[in-house]
Amino acid sequence: MTIWLRAGRPNNLPVGALAGALIWPGRDRPGFLVSRKNTMALELVGITKQVGSQTHIKETSLVLQPGHFNVLLGETGAGKTSLIKLMAGLDRVASGKILMNGQDVTRLSTQKRNISLVHQFFVNYPHMTVFENIASPLRVAGFAKSEIEGRVEAAADVLQLRPFLDRRPHELSGGQQQRCALARAIAKESNAVFLDEPLANLDYKLREELRDQLPELFAGRGAVVVYATSEPEEALLLGGNTGLMNDGRVTQFGETAEIYRNPMDLVSAQVFSDPPINTARIEKLGNRAFFGAADWELSGDAMGLQDGIYTMAIRPNYVLPVNTSDAFVPVLGKVQVAELSGSQSSAHFTLGAENWVSLSSGVHPYEIGQEHPFYMNPAKCFFFGPDGKRAV
Repeated sequence: MTIWLRAGRPNNLPVGALAGALIWPGRDRPGFLVSRKNTMALELVGITKQVGSQTHIKETSLVLQPGHFNVLLGETGAGKTSLIKLMAGLDRVASGKILMNGQDVTRLSTQKRNISLVHQFFVNYPHMTVFENIASPLRVAGFAKSEIEGRVEAAADVLQLRPFLDRRPHELSGGQQQRCALARAIAKESNAVFLDEPLANLDYKLREELRDQLPELFAGRGAVVVYATSEPEEALLLGGNTGLMNDGRVTQFGETAEIYRNPMDLVSAQVFSDPPINTARIEKLGNRAFFGAADWELSGDAMGLQDGIYTMAIRPNYVLPVNTSDAFVPVLGKVQVAELSGSQSSAHFTLGAENWVSLSSGVHPYEIGQEHPFYMNPAKCFFFGPDGKRAV
């Protein structure tokens, strides 16, 4: 499977890999331009969320711009939904403020913020037709009948719902119901659109189809679009900017491809890796790194590290079961689990006290419980200090 980043530089040079797939930045998306009218930024200034004595969102400051996706990436429980609820006005902030286009909306109700929220569940009114579901926020806002009809039909055309406008939600497939919810968000022409894992409950084919369409659906509308997901691959597919979340805080925010390539700390590297990134304790002495029975000569910026103990991290697709370069470092691991998925093989193995994963193209024979040689690309290693911060 080839992954294309939605945003980035306009060349087509490969920049890395996730789950063994090739990532290419900057494929032009026709029409995905920011409308000059009604564009706005959403700014969070030191906001926090308290539930009793617990802090669910730690102090967070972000500026989210229109014109591309702003992805919140983190595991379940990392705080993505809590942060979206604060931005949408569904929950109150404990401290800090929220600005929309420079205006303080911290104490405004959800209705007065002119936002749309699409959940992972199909939230449609069962007694209404598809047309009425899409039109519902426009009627509440008091739009004229002709305006409502025009907006509903335009949104229905974008999401291929025109033949189903007279049906009720229970007569639709799961994908059509979610399209209805998305059409409602588009027709409303909100200042901000929050998509809280909107594809999580769809089957694989529908997820692929809708995920590919989402950037085009909100293109040129001038709205800030925030998309929450627990899947690193989905963040890369959507492109734009990504905020990595862990334990109620944003650990890193920036251009999606850039923070994938350059995590600032170990937590960020762990959040943005699927399968989990491999880690190990290594010692740097002179120009060499020592890890168990393995050692190798450092190169590039890693040579400038002070002698000492570091945490090394390397993504599974840079740990291979076959040697393809004289520069690779051999390690010997005991295979615990082997899996074949499509054209990719993965092996979970123990390496001393560490549990590692290898992910590679093709089919490779593994014997469970037996030792197998693996080959690590040292040029793809990250090094982190005792405080967890990036050392190089």
